[in-house]
Amino acid sequence: MRPRHPRRRVTLTATAATLLALSAAQTLAAAPTAGAAPAAPARSAHSPSATASAVTGAQDRAARAIARSLGDNAWRTRLRTAALKSDDVAVTPLAARANPGLASGLAAADHAIAAAKGLDGKVGPLLRLRLGDRSMRAALSAGSAPWVAAATSDDATHTVTAYDSQGRAHALDSRKAPGRPVYVVDIDSSKALTAGLDVLRKELVKDGVRSATPGAVNTTAAKRTAAASGGFWTTKVDAVELSDDEEPWVKGDAEIYTLVTGFGQDGAVRVDPVEMPYLDNDGTVYRPNQILVNWSNYKYNLADAVMMEEDGSTNYHDLAVAIADALLTITDQGAYIPLVDAVLNAIPTSWWTDDPDYVDSWYTLAQNNNGTYYGARGNGWMTVEPYWVSQF
Repeated sequence: MRPRHPRRRVTLTATAATLLALSAAQTLAAAPTAGAAPAAPARSAHSPSATASAVTGAQDRAARAIARSLGDNAWRTRLRTAALKSDDVAVTPLAARANPGLASGLAAADHAIAAAKGLDGKVGPLLRLRLGDRSMRAALSAGSAPWVAAATSDDATHTVTAYDSQGRAHALDSRKAPGRPVYVVDIDSSKALTAGLDVLRKELVKDGVRSATPGAVNTTAAKRTAAASGGFWTTKVDAVELSDDEEPWVKGDAEIYTLVTGFGQDGAVRVDPVEMPYLDNDGTVYRPNQILVNWSNYKYNLADAVMMEEDGSTNYHDLAVAIADALLTITDQGAYIPLVDAVLNAIPTSWWTDDPDYVDSWYTLAQNNNGTYYGARGNGWMTVEPYWVSQF
């Protein structure tokens, strides 16, 4: 189970003041005053609740269709074999080979989910199927008839609706795994996140916020700096751990990513998304040796990091619009201004019910940081060190 975190919005300005003793220059409000451009009116976007509803609705339709398809003995056996063999079954391609009628409905659901999340249609099938809990394996192997449920996207809901092969709905307790096997229809969050962050980068750049592709040094000034010095300094994550939180059994995997923010070589704000796909389990120390910050992209030796969790319903186009609208009002004052609060306050309140999830944040990471640093929210820690990347 991947790390999960409470879904509630927090006031980060107060958190930062309590947890970090920042200098006067560093505690400038993220909503700028002197020298800042006037705040532009927020651009229209899809309703976050509508996006979540579209994704959940598509998953629920897929769950009902799969449940009804289990009346076919050959298909039921094939699906059971796949579910016992793999923790995640790409159900649309599997159905395309064995149950064309079902595959057509699943393909429509895949398309609806991609559209709701603002993803390119080329992302491919996103639906996957898994057994709700490992405790269900014995009953499934013994031939017990499974029900099918859609992964819930609302942590406040304590019931899960599962369907049987007759299409009848059954209410299950989301806090306790049932004895009966239940297939859960979920989204391939790893594939969705990779495609989503690509959309996020492209939309940020289109809206005037610089953003590098993974590992890239993409500004002229940064290239000159790196070339002149024969390489560039980075901040490397040696170890990272996130804290434990209880989650419903029906919840599936989620993907962690970090938005690194700061001022680019040109003095304009920039956001560099960093995927952290190895963060599979809470309470586990991971040692990824992953580059988090490429300092050749930044004007100052300080940057912020906002760690987030993809949970299924994010519209990445709208997320980029919201972040760009907030950050483009902030101008370079000749001293570093933390951008964490601006990023978090840009996200509509309704998104904080579940998606996207705020995990933790690190204010004013410095180029020379070397050691263990706890997040402002207390949900995690990272051990980092300066790391020199030499050019060929």
